[in-house]
Amino acid sequence: MKAFLIERYGKQAGHIAEVAAPEIGDHDVLVQVHAASVNVLDTKISTGEFKLILPYSLPLIMGNDVAGVVMKVGAAVKRFRAGDEVYARPPQDRIGAFAERIAVKEDALALKPRNITLHEAAALPLVALTAWQVLVETAKVQKGQKVFIHAGSGGVGSIAIQLAKHLGAFVATTTSTRNVEWVKALGADVVIDYTQQHVEKTLRDYDVVLNSLGADELEKSLAILKPGGQLISISGPPTPAFAQAQKLPWLVGVVMRMLSSGIRRKARKKNIRYSFVFMRASGAQLDEMTTLVEAGIIKPVIDRTFPFESTAQALSYVGQGRSKGKVIIEIR
Repeated sequence: MKAFLIERYGKQAGHIAEVAAPEIGDHDVLVQVHAASVNVLDTKISTGEFKLILPYSLPLIMGNDVAGVVMKVGAAVKRFRAGDEVYARPPQDRIGAFAERIAVKEDALALKPRNITLHEAAALPLVALTAWQVLVETAKVQKGQKVFIHAGSGGVGSIAIQLAKHLGAFVATTTSTRNVEWVKALGADVVIDYTQQHVEKTLRDYDVVLNSLGADELEKSLAILKPGGQLISISGPPTPAFAQAQKLPWLVGVVMRMLSSGIRRKARKKNIRYSFVFMRASGAQLDEMTTLVEAGIIKPVIDRTFPFESTAQALSYVGQGRSKGKVIIEIR
């Protein structure tokens, strides 16, 4: 089968090659891939930025989001059968959605929402699970709380705004001038044009901040939160608790403790809890999102679609940080 893989880390790494088709175990589902989508995580993996967190062996088939049709199931699989339309964020140790076929653990897989296409479904898994695990699982957002989401026009931001509004929160976000009205249409109550306004001088007394940007924005977020608030970052720095949960080597845990010591210390002084969330695969949580999509509460947001042959260009485009929503790779 054909797959897009990297054999080394670097900005220009990656190419399509012929590789062996995946074998399936008793709890695996073999999926014929119709579409995948590109995430910022893919660009970080390909450049080697996440080597400490995700020590992959090379060559590596890329891709963290998949939608397609079940071809075959393992002997112990009970929830799926050949012909089912499904979507998933494969477990982090078995990514590989940029390929004609992929084997996915049953517990990471969900039936595709009936009211959207496979291409639209491919835009959802990683960002939807990230939003769910930040807002529902970690922050436990309640009706009436104030939530600030960085980068509202991005893949995670565009879904997180919709989910936070569904949870009953008052939602603020940031974007550039050209996207202000577009982001308002997603449901944001306050939209900060970061080219003209400073978030830390505009917003106050928020309960939750979802940070997906760099160190400067992370520190500025402390000024937005009220005492007892939560600063949750999906872009780092990772915490010792994360290293322990991932069962990373002791030395890596020490490095993460050092990297996050500054923001954890500053957060403690303000009585703010800092957390790092690294999204994990979950078919059960995708089932929850499927219900919201079928109810019209969550809608996938797609910027543009690239053919499989242009996967490298799709990665480069996402790496520029200017996409509105998700970028799709059409594989079948």
